[in-house]
Amino acid sequence: MNPRETDTELAARLATEAGHILVALRKQLVERRAPTWIVMDEGDAAAQAFLAKELHAARPDDAVLSEEGLEDPRRFKSDRVWILDPLDGTREYGLAGRSDWAVHVALWEDGAFTAGAVSLPALGATYATDPPPEVPMVKRSRPVVVTSRSRSSYITAVAAGAIGADVISMGSAGAKAMAVVSGIADVYVHAGGMYQWDSAAPAAVALAAGLHVSRIDGSPVAYNDPDPWLPDFVVCRTPFAEPILRAIDAAWREWQGSHGA
Repeated sequence: MNPRETDTELAARLATEAGHILVALRKQLVERRAPTWIVMDEGDAAAQAFLAKELHAARPDDAVLSEEGLEDPRRFKSDRVWILDPLDGTREYGLAGRSDWAVHVALWEDGAFTAGAVSLPALGATYATDPPPEVPMVKRSRPVVVTSRSRSSYITAVAAGAIGADVISMGSAGAKAMAVVSGIADVYVHAGGMYQWDSAAPAAVALAAGLHVSRIDGSPVAYNDPDPWLPDFVVCRTPFAEPILRAIDAAWREWQGSHGA
């Protein structure tokens, strides 16, 4: 532990080191020909154990909200809450050779993100809030919308149609959001259901990079609610935000009208 380590340095270090553990563990389990479900379970447990131990040592007074951890009741009254997804994209992690999985570490403090990091361990990359990543200028004939590998929602189709985009698929929410940050894609829209830990660190990094981040109704993202459910999420280059959100709103109004709502 480094007593001079800033919150952002801590977030980046923990995300990166947890990723190293996961890469080594997967290699070991695959070489032993462990079943996919064993790889997934072992990965979740190892990353959670490491992050919980390191955070307790470095920031013992802070509360934690983690997908794999027990509920920490301190978070309901704390001004500082670390939001973790120790292994985002567990199914992809369980498949040897896939790189679209991530480790998420974010700090929600007094109603805003003050630190965050997303590591893509199989790619050897970590994106953090400080210094913020530089979103590259990319020239292509059509924008790109990234969507879930397992299911593509109607909202994704609406967003893609609104800007004439091609659609690609990936696993982890962190991998998809970082695809926008790194210039692989222009838009990530999700409306199929997720939890706060799925999008917290990706939102922190994307906001730091100057991207548009919101709910699909255009409202700001907010975290550490008592109910961890946060079902929808948008990350995109700012020029695409208005047409996408407008198209989603129109589709929602059309659905309400057709169903007598």
